[in-house]
Amino acid sequence: MIIIANYFCTIATSIKVIYITMIVVHVFVKVKEEHIEPFKQASVENARNSILEAGISRFDVIQQTDDPSRFVLVEVYRDTEAPLKHKETAHYALWRDTVAEMMAEPRYSIKYNNIFPADEVWE
Repeated sequence: MIIIANYFCTIATSIKVIYITMIVVHVFVKVKEEHIEPFKQASVENARNSILEAGISRFDVIQQTDDPSRFVLVEVYRDTEAPLKHKETAHYALWRDTVAEMMAEPRYSIKYNNIFPADEVWE
């Protein structure tokens, strides 16, 4: 009986439990043609400040090649609380208010769970 218990303990302790914690958010933005450059400047400034936040692993601003008025913000958060904390920062509020009238349509986002590479690689 003891041998069986030890055997099961060995199996149980050798199983690695993987928790998906990284949250990846893609924010899709369509900007009015006359506001492309100011939008880029405001978004890069927001990104520079955002990557300094403890809960943010990556914050990219990318522009569509065949339609320069379309952007995607790629935000990689270390946990589920980080996006909420990000939206409480002064630099986010400044960005949000600055770019509000620059958008040709309401922005929208899609949230993803990180699969690969492993969360540790993002650190």
